[in-house]
This record gives sequence, C-alpha cells and structure tokens, in this order.
Amino acid sequence: MAHDPSCPADGEDLLPPGHRVGEWIVTEPIGEGGWAVVYAARRADDPADGGNGVGDGGDGDGTVALKVLPTAGLAPRQARQVAEAVRREVELARTAPHPRLVRLLDTLVLAAPDHPALDGATVLVMERARGTLRDLLATGVDEARGARIITGICEGLAHLHRSGWVHTDLKPENVLIGRDGEVRLSDFGLAIELTGTHGHSAPMGTPDYLPPERWKAPLGADGVKIRTTADIWALGIVIHEVFAAGVPPFPGATPTARSAAAQQYAEGRAALRLAPAVPPFWRELAADCLAPTHADRAPHTAESLLARIAAHRSGRRRRPRAALLVLATCAAVAATAAALWPHAGPVGHPADGPARIRVFNAERSCQDRADRDPQCSLGLAVDPTRPYTADNVIPTRVWHGDVLDADCQLATGLPVIDEEDRTSALWYRIRLPGPATAWLPAVRTKDRPTLVGCP
Repeated sequence: MAHDPSCPADGEDLLPPGHRVGEWIVTEPIGEGGWAVVYAARRADDPADGGNGVGDGGDGDGTVALKVLPTAGLAPRQARQVAEAVRREVELARTAPHPRLVRLLDTLVLAAPDHPALDGATVLVMERARGTLRDLLATGVDEARGARIITGICEGLAHLHRSGWVHTDLKPENVLIGRDGEVRLSDFGLAIELTGTHGHSAPMGTPDYLPPERWKAPLGADGVKIRTTADIWALGIVIHEVFAAGVPPFPGATPTARSAAAQQYAEGRAALRLAPAVPPFWRELAADCLAPTHADRAPHTAESLLARIAAHRSGRRRRPRAALLVLATCAAVAATAAALWPHAGPVGHPADGPARIRVFNAERSCQDRADRDPQCSLGLAVDPTRPYTADNVIPTRVWHGDVLDADCQLATGLPVIDEEDRTSALWYRIRLPGPATAWLPAVRTKDRPTLVGCP
C-alpha cells in the first residue's frame, strides 16, 4: 500500500519488530494507507524466524496480518469513522464468512505506551496473503490466470450481495492473492449493509472505482444511496485493468480527470473505448459492468456474471468439430455431474412419477432458521437456459428444507455455482400448483433423483 498522509502512524510511531500484540509478535510493517497500518506477525510461541509452523490464518508460513487502526489525536468525527469501519469489518466477518473473503481471526486493543499515537488502537488480526492484485498487474496477467482471478472476485461479490452487503471499495489493492493463487476480497471498512435494495454511506471511496451516479447523488441525512451496482461498476474497471496491464478504461492523468471522463461517458458525451488488449469475451463483460446507469447495470448481477464466465470457460475447454459439439457437451456435463454428485443416476433414466427433492442452502447461517428470513430465501427459475438472476425468478420463494416435486431433469442448463464452489449445469423441473412449472438448479439440493429428460 502506498503511504497516505492522512494515516496517523508514521516514522517513529511504527511498531518495531519484536513488539508483542496479544498472542502475536510483530515481524515487519507491510503497508499503510487510509487510517490503518498493517504489520506481519507470527505467534509468540513460534520460532523467531517464523519456522515452518502454520498460524491460524497465515498463508502457509505461520504469519498473519495485524491491521492497526489508531484513534489517538483524531478529531471526534474521525474517531467515530474509524470505530464504524472496525464495526463493519467485524460484523461482516461474523455474519457472512466465505472462502473468497479474507478471514478475520481476532480483534484486540493495542498496548503501546512507548508509541502514544498507537497506544489504545484497535487491532484486527487477519489471514495474510502473498500479495495483492495490484502487485500482479505490474508484471502482467495472462488470460487463463485473469479468468481465475475475475471468477474469484465475482464469487466473493456474489456472496456479499446475497448476504446483504455492498463492498463499495473494490479495487486491485483490496483483492488479495494467496500463495495457492486463490482470491480473497479484503478491506471492508467502507462496506455497507443493505436495507432492502440499497443502503447509505458517507460520500467516501476511491475515485477511479466510483460509478458515475455517485458524483451527483443527493446527500441525505444518512449519506448517499448505495446499491450493489456500485460494486459491478468497480468490477468492470478491475476486469479492464486485469487484461490491460493495469491501465484504467477511462483516460486521464489523475483520478479526477479519469472520473470526469467516466461521467462524460455516462452522460452520452463520449464513447466507451476499451483497450485492444482486453480479449473479446472479457471486453463484453467489462462493457456490461460499465453500463452508464444503475438501471442499465442492474441486470448484470455478480451471479449472472459468474454464470456467463462458467459457460465461457467450459466452452473454451471443448472445441470439437461442429458435428460432435452437442455430444461432447452432454458428455462433459454428465461427467461433471457424476464427479460432483457421486449418487447421481444416469441422465434421462426414467422414474416412476415425480420425485420428492429437498431444497438445500449451502449458507450455514440459513440452514437452521425457522423464521424464513427473506435474506435466506432461494429462487426458482423461469428458464434454466438463461442467467439465474432476479429477472429470471418466479415470485414464489423457497427455503432450506422445503420439499418440492420434480418431474424431469435438464442436463444442459446454464451452469450455476453455489457458495461452496460446486458447479453443475443440471436442473430439475418443479411442479407447482396448477399448470405452472419452475426450475431448481441441482446445486440447490442434495437429493439425486433419476428422472426422465425434460422435453
């Protein structure tokens, strides 16, 4: 992270290597910015050099990251902002954990009487990654690796949005890359919890990644209105940067100039010009994410983008001659279903009448609720060959444990990825009262009935 002059800790106020913070020993500073200073640390009972131990959240070398947020010397309003940022990080980690979100391991208060600016600061103990996406962009990312990174970001965003949160500060610096190459979204100090379709926030954020409507949004008593489409806009910027070696899609020598260019585009006074280096599929995806208004962006949810990416990547893995394309696709889907679902029967095998299947929600926090919380409801699709998004879902919702009647199965629907990274293109047609029908993706049930193929 680059130094930010607003950061209270600087120079002699940095914690020295060897300083103990709770169970942890500081090894070195690894970044600073905004209101925080971040240090690498190891467990106090590990060898001094980090040894070969594996800490609770380290990236394979036994180390963690200590995010120190001081409040000493801040004005009351600034101190409240820091306290609110900490509250959001802790609340999100508590209520919406996910493999694509950085793990919060502990929180504590720093005792550093020799460093007055840091004494009494809040410390967030987090898993440490190898680096950030920004680090990778400096050396270039090929299309295959870029696809994996964007997929990981979309998985994290889809989970956040399903859980009722908006990141609001998605950018390469806040995308962590582990030693295993896995993606983790981080820095939720500006994250906003939704109330219905939107939330509110103080007018803060990184200018290069703010959607055009944020610049003219009315400022009410609760702040400006925030919706999930703000993250989708930022994702479009990130996609472009991933495949264009870090170059942003809007021209300008400064963030202010680039923001002005984005607003000109949104007002129809300039065209969207994406770099030729961005491959065609990713160019189309970025352009959809960068639709000029919230309403234009709304259909492009993180889940629908994931489905498009999954279809694209599976299509690229199979390029047989046209005469064999359909057979090869069906064989690959059947193989995937058998691997992911060991008890699946042969596709198209007839069953006697409808099968009873039980709805499964991979979100553990939604598995034991008897109050049928709307945040835990799942949708039945109108058309399994279209993106599994809000505009393709019937009004009737279902919850974990509901039992449904399925009368046939479709093995070649649009692939769906669940919260546990299981993917399947298999769908079940659900019988509803009267003549109506709907579709449930196979990743939303653990039952494996063998049904005839749907006509």
